Amino acid sequence: MSQRPRNLPAEERRAVTVEAVVALAASTNPSEITTAAIAKQMQLTQGALFRHFPSKEAIWQAVMEWVAERLLTVIDRAATGIDSPLGAMRAMFLAHVDFVAEHPGVPRMMFGELQRSGTTGAKQMVQALMSGYRSRLRAKVEEGKAQGELLATLDTDAAATLFIGSIQGLIMQSLLAGDVEQMRRDAPGSFTIYSRGIEARHDD
Repeated sequence: MSQRPRNLPAEERRAVTVEAVVALAASTNPSEITTAAIAKQMQLTQGALFRHFPSKEAIWQAVMEWVAERLLTVIDRAATGIDSPLGAMRAMFLAHVDFVAEHPGVPRMMFGELQRSGTTGAKQMVQALMSGYRSRLRAKVEEGKAQGELLATLDTDAAATLFIGSIQGLIMQSLLAGDVEQMRRDAPGSFTIYSRGIEARHDD
């Protein structure tokens, strides 16, 4: 991270903290990220860090809020102005992959939160993100069915699940290969295969 001025307004300091955690998660197991590591990344003391966050859990919740807001904004923007529901879904798919390629620590943190036992603010935020995402996908699928672009008999929930699952598969393969750009290279072909399973067949 580039060095920032030490005397920042509270909201900006919170934003910089979130950026620091996202950056650390790109190369560090999120469960191993300590407040000491975050403070070091920001060139602060832990005391200075806790003046803006009451606990590590509060930091994690702020990070997940940032992820949810950014990712949903990214996919909404990608779909804007595209009349074809399937075309909008393709744009959302590629935009999501681009977002993860730019912030490879994000899926590590999301998977980590969902695996935690019990309920935390951060885990609830991830669950809310996925719910909002699925709602957007279901709406696009229903639009596609209504317009005759997608199969009329298509299971809307299954189509939304497979859409997200396809992206998660690309992410996992990319992380296993240690090549973040792999997901970008593979995304167009993966969506083509996905779309062929849900689009209406007008040549039957």
